[in-house]
Amino acid sequence: MKTFVVMAVAVTLSACSSPPVIGVGADPSDPSVSVPRLRYIPVTAGTVDFRPADPKPWIERNDSVAPKKERQ
Repeated sequence: MKTFVVMAVAVTLSACSSPPVIGVGADPSDPSVSVPRLRYIPVTAGTVDFRPADPKPWIERNDSVAPKKERQ
């Protein structure tokens, strides 16, 4: 029962405290802050084109992976 009371007091006191101020970078409401220029980058920049290709001759492909014939 004591731990419940202690936890209730701790939660109540922590809710009354102010949140921490996190300051990273410039203040967004400051009009004198310089902003980098916007530039256009296409959505497809850096992608690889995977268009269908003509089929390769299958006889040569099969011969290259087939087991080698033993000479007698």
